[in-house]
Amino acid sequence: MDIPHLDKACDLLGSQDRLAAALGIKSPSISEWRTRGRVPAERCLAIEQLTVGKVTCHDLRPDVFPGLAVAGLQMAG
Repeated sequence: MDIPHLDKACDLLGSQDRLAAALGIKSPSISEWRTRGRVPAERCLAIEQLTVGKVTCHDLRPDVFPGLAVAGLQMAG
């Protein structure tokens, strides 16, 4: 399943493998997220921080994070 914000996070970090390494997990875990169609809520904050707020928890899981920026990062306008 397509998860555009996850794709963006991978692009910002350079690849799916690099995002996985930064999260301390293996790349197949991210592939599993794609299969399931969602990122685990417990990974969203780390992704938001790794992307410096360019991909927010809300972007990844609006069902869990109704606000815009959970990490309190200022969004560039």
